[in-house]
Amino acid sequence: MPLKLLDATVSSFESVFEKFRSEAPQNKANLILFLADKDPSTSLSWCPDCVRAEPVIYKKLETTSDDVVLLRAFVGDRPTWRNPQHPWRVDSRLKLTGVPTLVRWENDTIRGRLEDHEAHIENKIDALLAGN
Repeated sequence: MPLKLLDATVSSFESVFEKFRSEAPQNKANLILFLADKDPSTSLSWCPDCVRAEPVIYKKLETTSDDVVLLRAFVGDRPTWRNPQHPWRVDSRLKLTGVPTLVRWENDTIRGRLEDHEAHIENKIDALLAGN
């Protein structure tokens, strides 16, 4: 089971996140990828950085032989995400400022993160996967 995907929206996040947290100790790496929603009219993300980073992240994760869980958390449409009171912006655990953001979850806390401007850089993804 090299890569396992879980998907969550703002409304389903807490229940999916609890499952993710309960299974985390069994995995080599636990990652959360915060992404913009897809635009229903184009089937593409409204976030150009997400469009750039997603394929690179998936390619890296699919080539690992380790047990990795990736929770994809979709922040909503652009107006929802832009709200300063977005639940993940104000969550003291997450402190999300941009999308995409890739975080490594370890020992029930964030142990590393790649923000929107660096989430597509392969060697940084490798380092995050390795726990560096």
